[in-house]
Amino acid sequence: MARAGGITNAVNVGIAVQADWENREFISHISLNVRRLFEFLLQFEATTKSKLASLNEKLDTLERRLELLEVQVGTASANPSLFSKVNKT
Repeated sequence: MARAGGITNAVNVGIAVQADWENREFISHISLNVRRLFEFLLQFEATTKSKLASLNEKLDTLERRLELLEVQVGTASANPSLFSKVNKT
């Protein structure tokens, strides 16, 4: 009878070891995927910051040009004679 119990215990240990191995493998896959996701997010952040900085520079340039045009239009509106002279020559 002791022998049958030993076989049962060996089978139970084998099942437990197999289950532990599968759990470790699952955790390993989860860890790897979390690392990949983290690396993707870091790269995405860096790329996004770079693109936003570039767009911000372009927007600043456009804003300066708009301000210049507003001043020119204001000057032309305040002094229409200056504008007329330029077009007549």
